[in-house]
Amino acid sequence: MSAWFIASLALLIGMVPLLIVLERTDTVSRLIALETLTVMTALVLLTLAEAFGRSFYAMLALILALTSVVGSPVYARFLERYL
Repeated sequence: MSAWFIASLALLIGMVPLLIVLERTDTVSRLIALETLTVMTALVLLTLAEAFGRSFYAMLALILALTSVVGSPVYARFLERYL
């Protein structure tokens, strides 16, 4: 078990409180938790890419980061319109 794999497990365990926030809080807090989960998921993919030596996971992390940059304003605009 490498340090990269242990780091990815720690990030996955750190996602549990954010999942609880997504389940139980108000809309704005859910949006913040969702964006934080997106960043953490990209970090998990990057650490797994290093742990397993596969560049495909790194490409997935890059695609996730790019789509989250585009998706954040869409969520914010939707919430602004309906709140």
